[in-house]
Amino acid sequence: MATVPLSGLISGFDWQTFIDTIIAAESKPITNLQVEKANNTRKSTALSSLGTKMQELQTASNALKADGLFTSRTSKSTTADSTWASSASTGTTAGSYKINVTQLASNAKLTGTTGVSQALAPTSDVSGLTIASLPTATAVTSGFFTVNGKQISVASTDSLADVLNRIGTETGATVTAAYNPATDRIDLTSAGTITLGAANDTSNFLAVTRLRNNNTGTVSSSGTLGSAGLNTTLASARLDTAITNVDGSGNGTFSVNGVSIAYNVNTDTLNTVLARINSSTAGVTAAYDPATDGFSLTNKVTGDIGVSVTDSAGGFLDAIGLRTGTTLSAGKNAQYTLNGGATLVSQTNTFDSSSHGVTGLSVTVNTETEQTITVAGDTDKMKSAINDFITKFNAVEAYIEQQTKITIGADKKVSSALLASNREIQSWASNLRSMAFGSISGLSGTISKLGDLGINFTSTESTLSITDSAKLDAALRDKPSDVTEFFTKATTGFVAKFDSFAKTILGTSGTGAGGLLGNQTDTLTKQNTSIDQQIAALQRSLDAQKAQMTTAFIEMENAQAKIKQMQQQLSQALGTATSS
Repeated sequence: MATVPLSGLISGFDWQTFIDTIIAAESKPITNLQVEKANNTRKSTALSSLGTKMQELQTASNALKADGLFTSRTSKSTTADSTWASSASTGTTAGSYKINVTQLASNAKLTGTTGVSQALAPTSDVSGLTIASLPTATAVTSGFFTVNGKQISVASTDSLADVLNRIGTETGATVTAAYNPATDRIDLTSAGTITLGAANDTSNFLAVTRLRNNNTGTVSSSGTLGSAGLNTTLASARLDTAITNVDGSGNGTFSVNGVSIAYNVNTDTLNTVLARINSSTAGVTAAYDPATDGFSLTNKVTGDIGVSVTDSAGGFLDAIGLRTGTTLSAGKNAQYTLNGGATLVSQTNTFDSSSHGVTGLSVTVNTETEQTITVAGDTDKMKSAINDFITKFNAVEAYIEQQTKITIGADKKVSSALLASNREIQSWASNLRSMAFGSISGLSGTISKLGDLGINFTSTESTLSITDSAKLDAALRDKPSDVTEFFTKATTGFVAKFDSFAKTILGTSGTGAGGLLGNQTDTLTKQNTSIDQQIAALQRSLDAQKAQMTTAFIEMENAQAKIKQMQQQLSQALGTATSS
């Protein structure tokens, strides 16, 4: 016969609910263990948060012993909107420094001869010289320009002769224009005053050819017009003096400030060689001035130092006008006085201890004037570090207080925080307060406790704060060495004590492992492991009990089903006999 799986199907007794009730009642130890485990987990989380806050306090404490923190300096000019720049390194003597600059340092400059390029044309006939290929410093743009109120058109396909002739035509021959090969200039002539340009001109012809109003009837270009070809090879760079002092392959060399510069007339351009000079160790900047059609070398550093060049006739420097006929504008050293003393000299416009003797003070000037530079302790930086320590200290104290407090409500009901029974953690808060409030022995200065810095506890005796800002400012300003010793004295200083205590709690690695905090966390972890094992054992016992009870009730149902079936068979049998 098949078994009866449904609870009470035959017996009418809901034994499944009965079993569940019994098992639920006997599962209470598991529930208690689960509550204990959850509580341990919350404690572990709280300890982890406390560890994070302790790490932050340790970091903030160690920041108080940073090199030069309490001897750091600020510097600034007392002149409003000063363009001078100054800095003072750690330990610079605080005070006021009156600097009177009577001469700024300048760069030496070697200027070559002008007009080193070939003229636009060898003769006055410029009919073969197109506007598009005009060898001027700047290209002429198409459009029009104005002469005596008449618009003169310019096209890239025009020859220079076309444009000059057009000036005469458009002005009714009142103005004549011609190119002068001897001066490499354009000459305009008129019986009356010549007026050049208009607000609506669209071509830059007048600017490129350097034609400007002078309120007369004779106007000439203000400078030569031919320009060197900076981006063509040296052999075709339109220099008036050819570069001939080269070997058979076109190679040559020259030197600037004793640094050799190589070039090749067939492959290098003027721009290439200038860039090669500028990037070398010669320490100069080479440049071409199209206004004068000349080259120059300017020292990259200021001061009374020269510029020297070496080349032979027919060489590169000879061709660009920097070998002979040059002009040296000597560089100047800066001259100044400090606090009204003797005149001091600096090769640069940055005055440092090498010239004025004040260790750590650097002032960069750009005007010949007198300004006062004030050097003082960087108290903002110092107070920022101290305030950060106070904030992190109070955070630890407040967190321990929050997690360990016991309160009594209005209903007289006692409420305990998660770690209220943890006496060890409560002692940590007490130890921190003792260290913060205590004095440091063996110091040579006048500061031995936080109270000497105007830092104390509030009335709650657990919250640090700056109770006397003036006292703190005075100590940081006037006694930086005493403050430094208080915080940083090895082994016994304020920071050393806090760091040692933090390592006791967090371990030497700072992660909690090996410290008191890690030990507590490990204990909770082991407890939860044991709880898991107990729960598993109890659950196995309850599962076995439930299975046993379920089997018994199923057998009861099966037995009752058999009895009921026999009764039915007897009734049917007896009923048949009576009928007979």
